[in-house]
Amino acid sequence: MESQTLHFKARAGQKLADQRLQQNLKKLSTKFVTGRAAAIAALDGFEQIRDAAVNRRNVALKTLDVWLERFEAEAQRRGTTVLWAQTPQEAADLVVQIARKHDCKQAIKSKSMVSEEMGLNAALEAAAVQVTETDLGEYILQINGNEPPSHIIAPVVHKDKEEIADLFARTHHTPRKTDIPEMTREAREVLRAKFLSADMGITGGNFVVAETGSVALVTNEGNEGMCTILPRVHVAVTGVEKVLPTLEDLAAVMRLLPRSATGQTISNYFSVLTGPRREGDRDGPEHMYVVLLDGGRTSLVGGAFAEMLRCIRCGACMNHCPVYQKIGGHAYGWVYPGPMGSVLTPSYQGLESTQDLPQAATLCGQCQVVCPMKIPLPDLLRKMREQQFEREMRPGMERWALRLWSYAARHAWLYRPSVRLASRVLRLMGGERRRVQNLPGASGWTAYRDLPVPSQVTFKQQFAQRAKGKAAG
Repeated sequence: MESQTLHFKARAGQKLADQRLQQNLKKLSTKFVTGRAAAIAALDGFEQIRDAAVNRRNVALKTLDVWLERFEAEAQRRGTTVLWAQTPQEAADLVVQIARKHDCKQAIKSKSMVSEEMGLNAALEAAAVQVTETDLGEYILQINGNEPPSHIIAPVVHKDKEEIADLFARTHHTPRKTDIPEMTREAREVLRAKFLSADMGITGGNFVVAETGSVALVTNEGNEGMCTILPRVHVAVTGVEKVLPTLEDLAAVMRLLPRSATGQTISNYFSVLTGPRREGDRDGPEHMYVVLLDGGRTSLVGGAFAEMLRCIRCGACMNHCPVYQKIGGHAYGWVYPGPMGSVLTPSYQGLESTQDLPQAATLCGQCQVVCPMKIPLPDLLRKMREQQFEREMRPGMERWALRLWSYAARHAWLYRPSVRLASRVLRLMGGERRRVQNLPGASGWTAYRDLPVPSQVTFKQQFAQRAKGKAAG
């Protein structure tokens, strides 16, 4: 997927002005946020379960090489071919080579964010392999001009039923339908022929399990089963960080994933795939491959952003993020949006080309509160901002202002009179409305909101008065 991260500000402005998008994004609060809250409330001992899952992920990541080698050995012992890719391009090339080796001409695909990193569809099409997305959301985006997903769990959350009805009528050459069961049936009828004729099935891998050499897949539509059972060849693509040591670890993490993602206690479909079809098996592929992508992941091991590797791609952080809720996923310009994307994308692609993403957060902390893996996203975003400051990647005026603030904050003799003066000036600017509508140097804030004027009494004065009152009492 081509990165457009340099255009974040322009894209964000466009999305804020899109009233239809603003209406569609309300689904995040009405469905995912409330759904997660209810599912977590119904889970006894949630914090203990979360702590246990975090510990299990930490164990896997602490000795990542050991568990990956164990997975490779167990998978190959069961007939799966394991391939390694350093870059997304290498991973895409490996899948193309597999298609050529087995003379595959039609591929069906289940939703995979790693395949988006790889630009896999374009690579296969260039090799004369027809690719069809079978996740309903991804299929809608594909027939809409190969539009990229807006969300890692609900890729088409930015569209409404009427838009999709128009698209289906235009693409399928059928009467326009707005009844959702009728629309999904229409999509199934189109996809059924693709399922039956494909010779390659491509999926992601929510996790891979070292002790059994298995790939775990989680979906709500069942299309991953059609992609892994019917075609002769099954290829799973996933990141190296997705390894778990045991099936018990998988069960522990799965108690959190669907609840955090969609508010479900369990996903509709949960598959654990171990090797190709064996003698006596009724279904399954003749050949199974797993392509493990690094793509910048191992560079995080042992570093300041290593905790990001615990991410299980549930999407809870973006569902609850006030920034994502207003601009959607496309504004971020690459595969991973929201708070997790604002850390992952700079980590994988470098801060130079993603300078706005670490700033695309209010640091309200909601993302950390809801993250099932307890990833301290606000802290990681602050660390990225610090790196930008140290490397002089932020505007000169901004760096000058922060240095001035830092100096004043460390010297009370300067800070206290400066605060008193600033308070008086802001109160004068606020007038009778007691609201500052345009603050020079902070137009990015006051262009969209008024700034309340400060109190006439400073915090230090209030604190001293309260302490004096307690002493008198």
